[in-house]
Amino acid sequence: MPDSYPPPPPPPSPTYAGYATPSGGYAPPPGAPYGYNGPPRRSGWFWVAVIVGILAVALLGLGVLVSYTVKNITTSESTTTTTFGGGSSIAVIDISGVILDADKIDKQLEKFGNDDNVKAILLHIDSPGGGAAASQEIYHEVLHIRQDKHKKVVASVESMGASGAYYIASGCDKIYANPASVVGSIGVIMEWTNYGDLLKWAKMKNITISRGDLKDAGDPTRDLTPKEQAYFQSLVDNMYGQFIRDVAAGRHTTDDKIEPLATGEVWTGEQAQPLGLIDAQGGYRVALMDTARSVGINGEPHVVRPGKEKHGLIAMLNDDAEDIFPNPSQLLNRSPGFYYLWK
Repeated sequence: MPDSYPPPPPPPSPTYAGYATPSGGYAPPPGAPYGYNGPPRRSGWFWVAVIVGILAVALLGLGVLVSYTVKNITTSESTTTTTFGGGSSIAVIDISGVILDADKIDKQLEKFGNDDNVKAILLHIDSPGGGAAASQEIYHEVLHIRQDKHKKVVASVESMGASGAYYIASGCDKIYANPASVVGSIGVIMEWTNYGDLLKWAKMKNITISRGDLKDAGDPTRDLTPKEQAYFQSLVDNMYGQFIRDVAAGRHTTDDKIEPLATGEVWTGEQAQPLGLIDAQGGYRVALMDTARSVGINGEPHVVRPGKEKHGLIAMLNDDAEDIFPNPSQLLNRSPGFYYLWK
């Protein structure tokens, strides 16, 4: 017989029901079916699906937020109201900054001009003027409201009511200005940018084919000819005459009285009153209360204003994109500009 026998196999490692054994195996819990290998493991695709689902919910929420913003913060033309008291209303329209477009102000004037609850319109002005045609168009709309709608229109100049802004104010029934306000600047400017030297530096050439001696007058790639200079001066002189004539009509005086003041100069409100350029010294509050009394409103007037223009998220993004990536068509907008503007 052999002197020794092979050692007996080691006893099985103790198991813990439903948990991994110390040897690394897995013991099924009591009553588990044959072949039970423990709880199933999640595959990688499961977690991918979970992440995709979370992202989808987040994007859906963002979409709802953007939709709500665009719906509720879009351009508004509604009328807001500031109440100082009961009774009939005084409408207040702000004219501020450089005037380049008449459409917005004209619509507001027309709207309040047709409103029987509005007894008078107060133009609250703080502007250096702007485009000649735009300023003139608002002036004529003011006259239309006064003469055809039989509604009083009053101007209240805050810091500045110069050039085109004064043009508009002169069409009103009355002009108020603070003693330190700046008014006047009756005159015309025509300007554009000559970039001919820049083209030469870049070794570029401008090619223009035209017919008509003055068809390409004001070409920004070259200097004016004497004939073009005289032509443009005639346009400026004509607009200057229109400015004087309309201011004289609005101020109920003659061209001869306004022309000596049409030097492009500005005056303070304190200086302007003796010159006949304004009617009274005083700020917005004085103009508002005087206007209310003049149309038979006792006590504090009820003030209405046009709704402020607001833009939604999409519009703001579009506006920013327009600033960053200018419309190529704007490159063709190289015509000389005519302005009633104090600079």
